[in-house]
Amino acid sequence: MRARTAAAGAAPLALVVLLMAYVLGPGSAVLELGVALPDITIERVQFEESEVRVEVRNTGPVPVEIVMADINDRIQPAAVEPDGRLERLESALVRIPFEWNEAEPYEVGLTVADGTRFARQVGAAAPALEPGAELAGLLALVGVYVGIVPVMIGLLWMPFIRRTGPAWRSFFFALTAGLLFFLGIDAAEEALEISAEWLAPAFNGTMLVATAASISFLALHWVGARANLRPGRGPAAAAVILAGSIGLHNMGEGLAIGGALGAGSVAFGAFLVAGFALHNVTEGVAIASSASRARAGAVRLAGLGLLAGAPAVLGAWAGGFAYSPLAAVAFLAVGSGAAFQVAASVSRQLLEEKALASAPAAAGFAAGMAAMYATGLMIG
Repeated sequence: MRARTAAAGAAPLALVVLLMAYVLGPGSAVLELGVALPDITIERVQFEESEVRVEVRNTGPVPVEIVMADINDRIQPAAVEPDGRLERLESALVRIPFEWNEAEPYEVGLTVADGTRFARQVGAAAPALEPGAELAGLLALVGVYVGIVPVMIGLLWMPFIRRTGPAWRSFFFALTAGLLFFLGIDAAEEALEISAEWLAPAFNGTMLVATAASISFLALHWVGARANLRPGRGPAAAAVILAGSIGLHNMGEGLAIGGALGAGSVAFGAFLVAGFALHNVTEGVAIASSASRARAGAVRLAGLGLLAGAPAVLGAWAGGFAYSPLAAVAFLAVGSGAAFQVAASVSRQLLEEKALASAPAAAGFAAGMAAMYATGLMIG
């Protein structure tokens, strides 16, 4: 019986393999209609001392060979590492010796063997930061400022939330849902923006965001359902899941910040750090509201704060030393799906307590959205 069941499941799979083998093999000649055009994506441009470094990927259907580089339509000598021939989705580094001037705009162009030119505009050249201990320390400090510290400050509302009555507790719990709903939208929007500007079209950024967010939502839903089956573990598990979902969002945020800093493309001043920090304080309030129902102690509360805030440091390191638009989009999308799932869980719990339609809950949800919007204005 088991053998028959396995055979029934394997037969369609075997037919799919045979179909693909035929289409890519003997049947490929039948499908060769029209002309396959080359396509490359310039993923990153960095300005080093007396040199411009261009990271490029072949995102077209056919292999390409990079034969020429130019800056502002003037042909420049260039070296391609490891070599100029790129198979589909293969990447390379193009090094162009060039005396560039800080804050000036440049257009970097690459031409492939058939004469097609691809270009990327850089609004204002800025020196890339040197990888090393100094950059690691700077990125860690920024991650602490925008992730750990504001979340910990937000957790200080815990004693106040515990001393409030049922109406106020419903307010703060709905506030959590509003904050998370906003975070979900914000993370998805950031992911789509990075995808549109930097991600190769071959990766289909919009569907990547939708897929990663959906998988994240369903995975957390399964984890939450399993946790609720254990007696007495529901509220504590919900607080951990909430902190973890915020941590995923902060890791994606850290990747974006680290990538900008590592490339030297953003003047990351104190005002911007303050904006991110104020924006993320509200995340600590959300965790405090959830943890108040789990009666978490000081040590566990600090652990939840680190779970939510510390990924910003990890993301900043990853973005500063090895920025990948694909990773940034994926993490932000995962964080978006996680935020939506926890917001849905909070709303369902309010519904079970018959408080979802109450005035305190409605006011809390609106206040959460408004707080995130207002603090987000400082980031821009």
